[in-house]
Amino acid sequence: MVYLFLKDGFEEMEALVTTDILRRAGIKVLLVGERIVTGSHGIAVQADIPYDAVNLADAEMLVLPGGLRGVNNLWADDRVRKLLTDADARGIKLAAICAAPTILGKLGLLQGKLAVCYPGAGKLAGANTSHGASVVTDGRITTGKAAGTSYAFALELARILTDSATAEKVRAEMYAGEPAPVIRA
Repeated sequence: MVYLFLKDGFEEMEALVTTDILRRAGIKVLLVGERIVTGSHGIAVQADIPYDAVNLADAEMLVLPGGLRGVNNLWADDRVRKLLTDADARGIKLAAICAAPTILGKLGLLQGKLAVCYPGAGKLAGANTSHGASVVTDGRITTGKAAGTSYAFALELARILTDSATAEKVRAEMYAGEPAPVIRA
């Protein structure tokens, strides 16, 4: 099970492209948030479950989309921070894109890792960000740079959660162009 966290102000492309690609790959994804969550461009999305219903015992991955206001709202929620730290302690995979990797940085989860985030979004406390990649997977954590890298980010998550052949099949069926370069540490 993949849980994708939403708060008002989330970046729609990062959340919905990721959800769509993972579902095309046969992965169960639940959108977590208040009943209706409004993105940074005014698109309202219905969440599948509230934060209190997240069950880390069945979680394969937690995903955080960006959008600066959404990221600030995620960070302000004690439940989100606790779910992320508990997931990390259990060895559950984490993924964040755009400004959202700053949350992982603030929690100390990027210490000594390769990571990316939206330029100017803030520091990724302890992470190495000087490699120029758009998507980085380092151990159990995957980070993506921005909305424009949503397809590459989502296809990397599909590869991690299934296999390379499944991710490639989804990419080819969508005519998503050539695979984007990804760093895996």
